[in-house]
Amino acid sequence: RGVLRPVLSRPVSAVRMAHAHALEPVERRFRLRSYGSPRAARATRGARAVRALAGAAGASPLGVNFIAAWLLKAVDALSTPSLPAALALNTLLATWGMLKGQQMLTNAGLLHAWILGVVLWSTLGPRGWWLCVLYLACGSAVTKVGKSRKEALGIAEGRGGRRGPENVWGSAAAATICALGCRFYPALSLALMGQRGGAVAWGLEVAYVASLATKLSDTCASEIGKAYGRTTYLITTFKKVPKGTEGAVSLEGTLAGVVGSIVIAVAAWCVGMVSAFDGLIALFAAFVATNCESVIGATAQGKVKWLTNEVVNFFNTAIGAVLAFALWRASLQLRGIVVL
Repeated sequence: RGVLRPVLSRPVSAVRMAHAHALEPVERRFRLRSYGSPRAARATRGARAVRALAGAAGASPLGVNFIAAWLLKAVDALSTPSLPAALALNTLLATWGMLKGQQMLTNAGLLHAWILGVVLWSTLGPRGWWLCVLYLACGSAVTKVGKSRKEALGIAEGRGGRRGPENVWGSAAAATICALGCRFYPALSLALMGQRGGAVAWGLEVAYVASLATKLSDTCASEIGKAYGRTTYLITTFKKVPKGTEGAVSLEGTLAGVVGSIVIAVAAWCVGMVSAFDGLIALFAAFVATNCESVIGATAQGKVKWLTNEVVNFFNTAIGAVLAFALWRASLQLRGIVVL
């Protein structure tokens, strides 16, 4: 009361100036946490737009600026890696999915997807989280393409394409490792080597994108190839084989896989996770890793007891992530930049 009384006694212009200054720390916090992203500029423009609209409408600057400050705080909480926000958002979405009877995941798969979502939001923030959601949505959609044809041939995904815990972690375990590395490697590097290692975290983001691009590429190649592939060949011998054979490839499936990886790479570039050049690295790594997965399927899967489809998926995404990180690091070294 003692603070508001002298403020309310001032002219309107003085009140507007006082609360414009009150918003500055909020805007400054956006700049400090954004690490150069456009989010800081958008937040600042948003705050100024709210104040301008308030002045034009003749509204009370005190009330409007107070609301604007809280809105910016809410956006800040939902735009940065935060465990409370991760728990709240993923719990809300999981509950909504259960009430709506979602068909993308089994009940156990939904629980494990909730864990995955909490980890990704609290480490990479909304950008990494949305990218994984995009993979899940696209992967589930492409699984249903040509479903009747694949069911007639007996090569459709089980459970109607619904993902279980093994599918969640087979597809996203490598991405989760990259996300945890992004979050904890800088502090670990500072403690062990006396250097923060932020550049490595940047490379791990590229690896994260590549792992998801690899998995969506593999899913698109497999599902579209089984549904619409005219001729399928075994990747190791190029002999014609039936659709659904492990290690089989087709032109239609290969092109669909490239499109799937492009979707993830372009989305990652749009949200600012990777540069255009790093996106190309992720695309190349995804293409190589997807073909490596076909080689593993043709030579070892079915012959090695523990080499299940989910284990192969993990190796597939891990190859994409490791190759992308290695290419990213090599590209920096060619430019004379040493990465610890």
